[in-house]
Amino acid sequence: MEGKKGIIFTGGIIGIISVLLVYFGNPANMGYCIACFLRDIAGGMGIHRAGVVQYIRPEIIGLVLGAFLISFKNKEFEAKGGSSPFTRFMLGIVVMIGALIFLGCPLRMVLRLGGGDLNALFGIAGFIAGIFVGVQFLNKGFNLKRNYKMPKLEGYIFPAVNIGWLILLIAAPAFIFFSAEGPGSMAAPILISLAAGLIVGALAQRTRLCMVGGTRDMILFRDKYLLLGFISIIVFSFIGNLIFGFFNLGFEGQPIAHTDGLWNFLGMSLVGWGSVLLGGCPLRQLILSGEGNTDSVVSVMGLLVGAGIAHNFGLAASPAGVPLNGKIAAIICFLFLGAVSYFNSDDLAKN
Repeated sequence: MEGKKGIIFTGGIIGIISVLLVYFGNPANMGYCIACFLRDIAGGMGIHRAGVVQYIRPEIIGLVLGAFLISFKNKEFEAKGGSSPFTRFMLGIVVMIGALIFLGCPLRMVLRLGGGDLNALFGIAGFIAGIFVGVQFLNKGFNLKRNYKMPKLEGYIFPAVNIGWLILLIAAPAFIFFSAEGPGSMAAPILISLAAGLIVGALAQRTRLCMVGGTRDMILFRDKYLLLGFISIIVFSFIGNLIFGFFNLGFEGQPIAHTDGLWNFLGMSLVGWGSVLLGGCPLRQLILSGEGNTDSVVSVMGLLVGAGIAHNFGLAASPAGVPLNGKIAAIICFLFLGAVSYFNSDDLAKN
């Protein structure tokens, strides 16, 4: 699974699996969405009470466990962490707020385009712009300091948490919330979703697939390796959507999307910039979490809490558009990213 063929194959499999998940019951253009699925898990755990987005998504569980199993098998599992944990937690919140303004993570962004949703073009433009800004700070010495080797138990805890989520999903106790309507009520069968997650988690671990990394590496090093995976997902999801009759070209009437181009751009700008500072997109953070990286676990916890904040305080967008609270929050998030970027850039902060 190394080299260009491996990353293209991985992107193709993800694109096809995403369409199949929609066929088996997931929301349209949402075969996979890391932000949306973490938001659903947050709702299922009661972190927010938006009744239409509450479900413990097996795809997330599969991603983490797939990465864990393959990294453990290949002796790549390593417990490490301690790199600016609270900053990473806050960056996770910011990335989630940006994603819920756009209504999707970078992975859903390309899947939306593959399904014909042209609003995703504004998201992609913003995503690239945010990454470009983040890269400027990388060039100025941005870093969140080194991490440290930790006891192996520390790395095992998050995979164990995901096993716990799976048990709660299957047992469905009264204290876990399940949507009766809306996107949270739309789901492929548990075994199919879990299998899809395991496959994607294993492939993404082997190829280092990252939606942010492709654009970042192209800007920094003119390296298009990861970008090929990005493009492959679009191409194969497009083909799959055509085969199943899901393709719907246009701006209007797209599933779980809004047509405000400016805020689609700005929402994904937050995601791109914040993810560069974190060192990877939400998908990559989950894969690294499965490999024992507790810095990424802290980032994922930030994403979960960010989903709760977005829905509890009325920040998340809807097909009607972005609420005023969401716009104000986005401005605050941009200021926060600017401050974190400046004060953690060696060439700037020392002046």
